[in-house]
Amino acid sequence: MSAAEGPLVVGVDTSTQSTKALVVDAATGRVVASGQAPHTVSSGAGRESDPREWWDALGEALNQCGEAAHEAAAVSIGGQQHGLVTLDGQGEPVRPALLWNDVRSAPQARRLIEELGGAKAWAERTGSVPSASFTVTKWAWLAEHEPEAARAVKAVRLPHDYLTERLTGEGTTDRGDVSGTGWWASGTEEYDEGILARVGLDPALLPRVVRPGEVAGTVRDGHGLPFSKGTLVAAGTGDNAAAALGLGLRPGVPVMSLGTSGTVYAVSQRRPADPTGTVAGFADARGDWLPLACTLNCTLAVDHVAALLHLDREAVEPGTDATFLPFLDGERTPNLPHSSGLLYGLRHDTTAGQLLQAAYDGAVHSLLGALDLVLDADADPSAPLLLIGGGARGSAWQQTVRRLSGRPVQIPEAKELVALGAAAQAAGLLTGEDAAAVARRWNTAAGPVLDAVERDEATLNRITGVLSDAAPLLERDATSH
Repeated sequence: MSAAEGPLVVGVDTSTQSTKALVVDAATGRVVASGQAPHTVSSGAGRESDPREWWDALGEALNQCGEAAHEAAAVSIGGQQHGLVTLDGQGEPVRPALLWNDVRSAPQARRLIEELGGAKAWAERTGSVPSASFTVTKWAWLAEHEPEAARAVKAVRLPHDYLTERLTGEGTTDRGDVSGTGWWASGTEEYDEGILARVGLDPALLPRVVRPGEVAGTVRDGHGLPFSKGTLVAAGTGDNAAAALGLGLRPGVPVMSLGTSGTVYAVSQRRPADPTGTVAGFADARGDWLPLACTLNCTLAVDHVAALLHLDREAVEPGTDATFLPFLDGERTPNLPHSSGLLYGLRHDTTAGQLLQAAYDGAVHSLLGALDLVLDADADPSAPLLLIGGGARGSAWQQTVRRLSGRPVQIPEAKELVALGAAAQAAGLLTGEDAAAVARRWNTAAGPVLDAVERDEATLNRITGVLSDAAPLLERDATSH
């Protein structure tokens, strides 16, 4: 390892499938060491993980970083949003965490919307209309289906909160991640006691919300990780807010993230409140807002279709009139939690490669449909769309987004933007800088730009038509028939 120009910081991304750690030179943004370790997610009706696996994976990822992690002066943890972590009085999990893509709480989401004034009232109150992804619906599901477990809970945390608390010994969260719970009022930036009372959750069980730029705590003794005691710990944030930090986003620049879930978002200086529920009115990790739309089915769904067809994920072919809605895990955008994949328009001359392209088209259609709602009305419609996440490296994803968006597409060369954003947040603690300014100084968004091509309106309109016609079928709960 060559000598660093500035102090070292650690940025962590604890995602659905794995935990990654980067040791970064705070002066230059150079990654001097990295590590990654997997964790498991249950299959079947629910999506659950044991939070202790995240801690073990964090330890393994940091050990892979070697001595550099021990030299770090500050650390920050970015993590998957929405997950419900329930702890007992000793800080141990009462049960596995309910993850963001566990949609069993869809009935509770519908009921909560009705009981508290409808979608518009929720949007005005919390910035978002809760779906089955949101933590508040998961708590309502737990209280209804596992009341003994709910009664045993002494602390409620989000995934990144859990790891931060094990580092510092203090229960904290941040405005970016807490804005995805459904129990934080975006207008007052405080917990909404009326919503908490409705779902029977004592505010005393929730963590303190750390302000942007504030130190969450310091690393305590006995953690078993390669950090020095007293290392500064930043607030951390949700994965999308961390990626926004990692890109150094300025207001109005659109981002599409292609991962297990797909997201589109942009920083805004106006507090969002979309009564349709398509756009979640999240806060960012700085003091602005991060209106965002999320799909449940993105790279994993398309890769599964490729595997079923025995094709490489890049083996797409043009020229199909087939439409594939790849809603394999239910869907959040559009809000169809009970839906499954739908194939329409299959012909004798349809090829496997064309079916695969149709799956890409269906996944990207859902994201682009929300992009105009995410962006402020005065945003530049010709600004390049920043394409990030694991899928952004794939040519088939790049060309599908380019063709269906009609925008220039920029692909940042920096990898692991969630962990980089967390590292920028940690660096800001040391330098006093805004974390997004740190990332801009590191030039993290630099990368090739694909020129705009004419937007493929025919394909977009065909998918929209099939989705509209199939809505009654897609809205059915298959388990009740």
